[in-house]
Amino acid sequence: MSESLNPTRDDFAALLEESFERNSAEEGSVVKGTVVSIENDLAIIDVGLKTEGRVPLKEFSTPGNPVTLTVGDVVEVFLDRIENAMGEAVLSREKARREEAWVRLEKAYEAAERVDGQIFGRVKGGFTVDLDGAVAFLPGSQVDIRPVRDVGPLLNIPQPFQILKMDKRRGNIVVSRRAVLEETRAEQRQELIENLKEGDVRDGVVKNITDYGAFVDLGGLDGLLHVTDISWRRVNDPREVLSIGQTVKVQVIKVNPETQRISLGMKQLEADPWDGVEAKYPVGTRFTGRVTNITDYGAFVELEAGVEGLVHVSEMSWTKKNVHPGKIVSTSQEVEVMVLEVDPTKRRISLGLKQCMDNPWSAFADRFPQGTEIEGEIKNITEFGLFIGLDGDVDGMVHLSDLDWNRSGEDAIQDYQKGQVVKAVVLDVDTDKERISLGIKQLDGDPFEAVGDLRKGATVTCTVAAIHENGIDVTVGEEGMTAFIRRGELARDRGDQRPDRFAVGDKIDARITNIDKATRRLALSVKALEIAEEKDAVKQYGSSDSGASLGDILGAALKEKQTGDDE
Repeated sequence: MSESLNPTRDDFAALLEESFERNSAEEGSVVKGTVVSIENDLAIIDVGLKTEGRVPLKEFSTPGNPVTLTVGDVVEVFLDRIENAMGEAVLSREKARREEAWVRLEKAYEAAERVDGQIFGRVKGGFTVDLDGAVAFLPGSQVDIRPVRDVGPLLNIPQPFQILKMDKRRGNIVVSRRAVLEETRAEQRQELIENLKEGDVRDGVVKNITDYGAFVDLGGLDGLLHVTDISWRRVNDPREVLSIGQTVKVQVIKVNPETQRISLGMKQLEADPWDGVEAKYPVGTRFTGRVTNITDYGAFVELEAGVEGLVHVSEMSWTKKNVHPGKIVSTSQEVEVMVLEVDPTKRRISLGLKQCMDNPWSAFADRFPQGTEIEGEIKNITEFGLFIGLDGDVDGMVHLSDLDWNRSGEDAIQDYQKGQVVKAVVLDVDTDKERISLGIKQLDGDPFEAVGDLRKGATVTCTVAAIHENGIDVTVGEEGMTAFIRRGELARDRGDQRPDRFAVGDKIDARITNIDKATRRLALSVKALEIAEEKDAVKQYGSSDSGASLGDILGAALKEKQTGDDE
């Protein structure tokens, strides 16, 4: 008894050591404590100090899980301060979990191992992830392999992450869910691509839709379903027939093991509508179809689901040339077309729209046969003639050579102007080339026909119409048919071969040396007439060999001719 009341120096040392052991907890460290009671939203925890500490119950919860703490549980808490102003220990479960987590996460980061966590909140540029006590940042670009519009289904679900960066001094942790998915996906992809063969039929889920097709997940491996392989019929936008998350049955068209690219098709699982297309759409038959697409060079018309034909711009209208197809037909319009050509090998059908309408060129030929006189407005004037608007919304052309009998076309076209109403004669209608040839000079008849009784060698009286340096223009007959006498044909003697010795209006005689009916021209010569007259005179009045001079002979001939004229 006395010994206990009067402890020795050794007893005191032992008691002091025991006291130090009981109070070995240091501020800023993680210690173990026992839950002695739960009051309202606080847990009272004894960590072996003079007083207990209070910790909010919410610190013992994890995202998505309720608090399951009970009296008597041993927990680890962080000792912030041994005693505060109220004489209580300042404890934190969150800091304890964070300290534990940092140690564990650092080891996982160094070993490049995955860690488990839960996405529980959204912040600017990404999301917050609870790594069992430590809060990490998940950038938006690292959530999934492809952009995710709705992360709701991913919240508060335990899932693996890869640590990309750690900075304990700043308390920053950056993680990636995408890296885990890519690694897992690579393993699945390799296994799947080894077992995948062309022609296989698989079920897939539409993961993403673009303008050129859709990406379908085959179970860890995506394949491209091109827009042209979705259906036999034209699909302008894949979103019209597919939606994200939709399960579709597809056929493997092509597999490239090196690039791990897979081409898929849906239409290959359906019957090909082009089989027997020649029998279904014979050339020359008419069908009703729907305009599906309009381009600069024509319009595509759907004859049945999956079978389209092209109406080229040249086959759209008989009369509307150089007009955009969109001004003739519109998308979704029902039109009647004629089959012009079928090529099942190239899967092409040529259609005609104008063939289902009356041909205005044939109709014009029936109404206005060759030689008919018509009237129309000059629509255009070009370097080679006039274009005249005619009945049936067609044009006819008057060539320069058909404007005037006597004047050149370049001169005659100056008499006409756009908008002027003129008369013309139908010369020819070519329905195949869609051309109508007209003539204006034919309205007055052919002056060449009026002198049709003339023959080569005949003598005609001409009137000088114009004088040129190299000859003169003359008119022949009452119809005024024009001809040209070259300088060398104006006289036998060179000294008299001067055009300026003639005056406009002079009457002269000339000999017809040639008649060209093809070019409708007369060749005239005064020289030839003088030579012919000389020969006749020599023949009648003697020759120069008899002693008479040429002047005597011609003088006698001229005198007789003059006497005859006087009588």
